[in-house]
Amino acid sequence: MHFLVKVIVSALIIGVITEVAKHYSTIGGFIAALPLVSLLSLFWISFEGGSKQELSQFALGVLYGFPASALLLFIVYIGLKNSFSLSTSILFGICAWCIVFTCQKVFQS
Repeated sequence: MHFLVKVIVSALIIGVITEVAKHYSTIGGFIAALPLVSLLSLFWISFEGGSKQELSQFALGVLYGFPASALLLFIVYIGLKNSFSLSTSILFGICAWCIVFTCQKVFQS
């Protein structure tokens, strides 16, 4: 039951952001850039009895993934601005994300 509630609440938030973005793309983008998924995840982990240690490790993981995610979005932006298709821009962004993530893993060791 908890899973269903999480899915419904999360989907509603995403749906609202999408509707805002249809009418006000900059505001929708700004709202989407808020760490809503991270905050929702922290809330759900806490709600389900997660310890402070688990919550802090999750937050650290989010911070760890931020540079790669920021680069992905920047590449999508540049690709679209230069008339690449959405799918091509996303593909290039995902490739960059994978490279950064792999480099982070290699240099972490």
